[in-house]
Amino acid sequence: MITQVSAKEVLTASRNQLGIPPSSAIDDTLLAAMLRRAAGVHCPCSLSTLTAAVTESLAYLTDCSGELEERVNAVAEGLIVIGDLLELNQVTVDDPNAKGTWVFSAPPGFIVRPSGSIFLVGIVPDEATPLPASLSGRVEFDTLARVLMPAQREDLPSVLRELGLREISATAWLKAPKVETAAQLRQDMVRRLSEQPPSGAIADLSILLADSPVNYYSRRWAPPEHHTGEFLARRPQAYGGALWGFAHLENGSVIRFLDFPLKSTRWRGCDVAWHLQMAIDQSRGTPQKYRRRSGTGGAYLDFFSPIPLWAQRRLCVVGRFVPPEHCLLSYWVPERELAAEEDYVQRHLWLTATGN
Repeated sequence: MITQVSAKEVLTASRNQLGIPPSSAIDDTLLAAMLRRAAGVHCPCSLSTLTAAVTESLAYLTDCSGELEERVNAVAEGLIVIGDLLELNQVTVDDPNAKGTWVFSAPPGFIVRPSGSIFLVGIVPDEATPLPASLSGRVEFDTLARVLMPAQREDLPSVLRELGLREISATAWLKAPKVETAAQLRQDMVRRLSEQPPSGAIADLSILLADSPVNYYSRRWAPPEHHTGEFLARRPQAYGGALWGFAHLENGSVIRFLDFPLKSTRWRGCDVAWHLQMAIDQSRGTPQKYRRRSGTGGAYLDFFSPIPLWAQRRLCVVGRFVPPEHCLLSYWVPERELAAEEDYVQRHLWLTATGN
């Protein structure tokens, strides 16, 4: 006998199978769990393959299918940030055919937070979790993140190590570029750009206008038109997302182009680019901004432009992701860590606080 089931019933059963809190909603927690599950099956593969597998499986379970792809892509990016997914420059592979657009499943591991809670990372093939039932039932799902709270007098790190999870030191996981001034970073990149050979014409180039409002990131991108100077830029490629770089233009024509990521760095192209733009904005006297909002037990830090992976990871470890409110990214940070984190984003990212 065939039984008809509703979309809500399918979603409820899916969440139960994935071991996440019961609901019939397609929220970021569900999308993250589905992406991890898909990665255990498909990786290594392109990020588009991974996101398509999840998007297609949910296409007939929502009335908002037009927004679904964008949401899945955003959550996939979040899984790269928190370390569940790794890009090619973060792994060592023997396959000469490995493509720069591929993502890989990170092996199961954990980071001990300053509070003593455990931040879980990594994926196992064909399983929703590497943990036994006694521990998986204790996992707290904080949007994209998975957290384990130790019981009283419990040595949870030792338990996890015995299960085969690798402990990742907070120092290694939160490694960031060396501290330098915005002017130093900008000058170094301008020097590197000047050493590049003539690039020739680049079709469909987009540049980020430094003299545009810093609080409206998407509106800062524009075609080269008749602009002259050095600009953060993106150029399309046949397969995969657009490539990041730094371009010198004269009257709208590309003279030189410096590709990101740099060969001498471990950071993603987008991270190098976003960091550089922060330096450019600070050097121009129009630094990018963040907003602090009061919250229970701490405060929310809101960002209006993307911030590099290493800064996002830091905020995930000391605090947690929260849905953004009239901004691009938001994190809740506990009161005891707030002063240190605000100092961090001001010194490392050259951001200034705004009350707006």
